[in-house]
Amino acid sequence: MWRTFGQDRLLGQISGSLRAGRIGHAYLLVGPPHVGKMTLALDMAAAVNCRQPADTHDGPCGDCEACTRIHRGVHADLNVLSIGGDPQTPTRISIRQVREAENFLSITPVEGGWKVIILDGAETLSAGQSESANALLKTLEEPPEKALLLLLSSAEEAILPTIRSRCRLLSLRPMAGDTLADYLASRHGSEPERARWLARLARGCPGWAINALEDPSVLESRSTQLDGIAESEGTALDQRFSYANALAGGFSGDRESVRQTLYLWQGWWRDLLLVKEGVADHVQNGDRRSELESIAPNTSSAAIVTFLRRLQETLVALDANANPRLALESLMLDVPGK
Repeated sequence: MWRTFGQDRLLGQISGSLRAGRIGHAYLLVGPPHVGKMTLALDMAAAVNCRQPADTHDGPCGDCEACTRIHRGVHADLNVLSIGGDPQTPTRISIRQVREAENFLSITPVEGGWKVIILDGAETLSAGQSESANALLKTLEEPPEKALLLLLSSAEEAILPTIRSRCRLLSLRPMAGDTLADYLASRHGSEPERARWLARLARGCPGWAINALEDPSVLESRSTQLDGIAESEGTALDQRFSYANALAGGFSGDRESVRQTLYLWQGWWRDLLLVKEGVADHVQNGDRRSELESIAPNTSSAAIVTFLRRLQETLVALDANANPRLALESLMLDVPGK
């Protein structure tokens, strides 16, 4: 049973490959944060190691020991590499991690039929980190038998073309709002109205919505950060620089948190543009609509569009291992307003 939800097209594609015995040796899973990339990767790892007969289910059975151990992350033939796994290189996947993965793949499977590597944060294997990228390329070009490499990234454009070309691409799309709301209500016991609100805030990404439903601090943090974003338009430059430095200071320890903050910035300024263009009913931050409507007249649509481009450029630069303080300070220079 697939634990991945809302990706029926991809699941059908993967199931067909499994039935035909044509599973690839490397896949690149791309999509926005919290859309379900890690869940799908674990599902794929379980599917190739599932102990139930393949003709009795369509994907991993979800019940055998191999499936349950993989989803718990304790299977001997599964290795998950992530950003921060090497204290010496806290903002990227290191050469040491890639070398350890190579050694892991060279050992005969212990519990299952396949050795599986999940590499979460593949965009950090950028041109500036050629040693790690070259080591991975060698493995992609000459993979051991019964080895499956699953590369995960929220920034497909930052993946080296040489790596991307050696992987089968699986693009995970955000779920439709109504579908996600129904899922939150039926599978996670959310009140329908709250489910609809969370689905809109999540922009179709079930992981964020589930976290927000289960952990009140997620919404508390969002509210605090939106307060700061709303005030940025009229804030003096030195205060914006202080904000940028604080954000950059946390980048080495929690890269994804900084990305999430910039996504909040994107959502806020996109909402301002929608209000400016007379389609306020479609704003993401509906609980802030009155605030958005009071701020929107202060900035032109052209300035908002320009700043949204700058936000995207900053995200790409950070994924390419740009200096976070300089990248974020440069962004703060371009905030519309004073």
